[in-house]
Amino acid sequence: MDHRDYRLWDLPTRLFHWFLALAIVAASVSGQLGGGLMTLHGRIGLAVVGLLAFRLAWGLVGSTYARFGQFFPTPARIRAYLRGEWQGTGHNPLGALSVFCLLGVLIAQAATGLFANDDIAFTGPLYDLAGKARSNGLTAIHHLLSKLVYVLVALHLAAVAFYAFARKQNLVRPMLTGRKAGTGEPARGGGAVALAVALAVAAVAVHGARGGWMPPPPPPPPAASTPDF
Repeated sequence: MDHRDYRLWDLPTRLFHWFLALAIVAASVSGQLGGGLMTLHGRIGLAVVGLLAFRLAWGLVGSTYARFGQFFPTPARIRAYLRGEWQGTGHNPLGALSVFCLLGVLIAQAATGLFANDDIAFTGPLYDLAGKARSNGLTAIHHLLSKLVYVLVALHLAAVAFYAFARKQNLVRPMLTGRKAGTGEPARGGGAVALAVALAVAAVAVHGARGGWMPPPPPPPPAASTPDF
C-alpha cells in the first residue's frame, strides 16, 4: 500500500454504497418482471429502507467524510467549486448535491412503495393504512420516481467516467479500498458505538416499514352454527 494513501471512506460507508447499488439493480429487475418476483421486490424495498435509514444515521455519527455536515452543498461551496476555488476532500459540492438528490428520491420511492399495489396480488406492507384509491396514487408516484432514479444513477456513472478519463481521478478505487492516493487528513470517528447506533436506527426503520406498529387485523367473524335436527 502506498504510504501516501490516507483513509477516506470507512467500511460502513463503502458497504452501504455497494449494497445500495445492488439493491437498486435487483429492485429494478424484479419490479420490471413483476409476477411472482413482486414478493422479492417488496423484500428488497424493505432492505433499501434499512440501508437509507442507516445512511441517514451514519451521516450524523459516522467518520469524518461520511458526515453530512462535512460535505453539505451550501450555495457558497457550489459557487466556489464552479469558480475553481473549492478545495476539499471527499464529495465535491456538485457531487454532494447529487448524493442528497439521490438519497431524497430513493427515500420518497421507498416510502411510496410501502403503500403500493400491483392490481393483482401484491400490496405493500402499509397498504391498509392508505386504502385502494390512495395506494393507486402512491403507486403511480412510485413508478414515476423509478424513472428519476435511473436518470440520477446515469448522471452518477457519467460523472465517475468523466473524472476517470478527463481528470484522471479514480473515484472507484477509494470506494473499494477506503483509501485515497495523496496526502490529506485521514478520516476519524465512526467507531463501534456509532455503528451500533446506526444499525439500531436501521432496524427500527425496517420494523416500522414492515408494519410492526400497525394494529393487528380484527379476528374473523365466528362461523355460523348449524342447527341440529
